[in-house]
Amino acid sequence: MDNLYYKPIGIIYSPFKDTIGTPIQSAAGAGIEGKVEIFPEFAEGLTDIDSFSHIMLIYNLHLSKKGSLIVKPFLDTKIHGIFATRSPSRPNPIGISVVRLIKREKNILHIQDMDIINGTPLLDIKPYVPEFDVKEVESIGWYDKNISKLNTMKDDGRFSK
Repeated sequence: MDNLYYKPIGIIYSPFKDTIGTPIQSAAGAGIEGKVEIFPEFAEGLTDIDSFSHIMLIYNLHLSKKGSLIVKPFLDTKIHGIFATRSPSRPNPIGISVVRLIKREKNILHIQDMDIINGTPLLDIKPYVPEFDVKEVESIGWYDKNISKLNTMKDDGRFSK
């Protein structure tokens, strides 16, 4: 199969200038504000986006180092397969965050509840629709015994370049 290439549609701006100290999930970034600048050639695609309270940002984890298929994630001391974690060092460094959309000003989206590094290339935006996106789950695997650490755990730099 051929390699795939994506063109960023914008840039994400946040108060986090470095990976170290950044929340490890958007749920742990409650109240943190930022902006998304959509490049002018994609701005028309924002039509009606401001009718949603939450959006999904899909972005390139541009500061993540090339990872292993086996990692020790932030919320555990044990080793897990990369696909059983939310580690940023992945074969394809793609991040997804659900954020609150505060307002739109032309091609700028003001957002809240973020865990994204300043200057991150944005690949896509999708509206968050609970009826599409929220599922009842029976198990969250190894996270079950570690999820209580989420709001206290911050990025320690182990997955960044």
